[in-house]
Amino acid sequence: MSNAKVAISIVTYNSKHIFDVLDNLKKEFRHDENFRFVIFDNNSNEDYKEHLREYMDFAEITFYHENNGFGFGHNYNLLHAEETYFLVFNPDIVLVRDDLLKMIDMMEKDSSIALLVPKVLNPDGSIQHLMRDRVSVFDYALRFVPFQSVKKMFSKRLASYELRDIPNDRDVDIRIGSGCFMLLRGKDFKEVGGFDERYFMYFEDYDLCLELRKRNRRIVYTPFSQVVHYYERGAHKNKKLFKIFMQSMYKYFNKWGWRLF
Repeated sequence: MSNAKVAISIVTYNSKHIFDVLDNLKKEFRHDENFRFVIFDNNSNEDYKEHLREYMDFAEITFYHENNGFGFGHNYNLLHAEETYFLVFNPDIVLVRDDLLKMIDMMEKDSSIALLVPKVLNPDGSIQHLMRDRVSVFDYALRFVPFQSVKKMFSKRLASYELRDIPNDRDVDIRIGSGCFMLLRGKDFKEVGGFDERYFMYFEDYDLCLELRKRNRRIVYTPFSQVVHYYERGAHKNKKLFKIFMQSMYKYFNKWGWRLF
């Protein structure tokens, strides 16, 4: 049985950056037994899986026979895990070990925090605004509209939606954090049953946050730790992913109530 304190869960599907990500994680965590790495592969192509097998000395890897989505893979990795903390970790994240240690220390000192997210940066060092204060149909329409003049007209609304003015000098309670990097208290994740697997991809992270808040558990942003995210914005570029996005959005609003504005 593992003596690890943190289970780090990665779900992959032909993920573009995964091998650079894993090489970085091996460099940062190779000899630290406090961390256990679990990878769930959603039936990627054979060449990809063959390359991924080279990391079986570092991570426990499940090669699943079909693709059931993001939430399904993380639930498979985590719902029966025994570690105190779970880290939901995208296959396009670059992490420095000390940043994670600071987040763990923060959760150790404050048991009211169920979910903690860091500052998320682009590779050029600029900030990605992935946290949300609300979710409405209108705000999503604004994000996808191709006309900059329209976005400029509603710039203040978009800024509040994306929490662009969130303080950078203190920890802040938030409503919704991004699933690209979530440090969770294991018992809280299990209490809500993990991710809702009805979402194949998109909105499962929003849904998880609302489930935690429904139970009066805190979701907190800390600007004192950071990660780099190779954000692809797939739903903006790919018709198939956009269709999945719209299906998940429909499921989300059906579950939590439709908010037009």
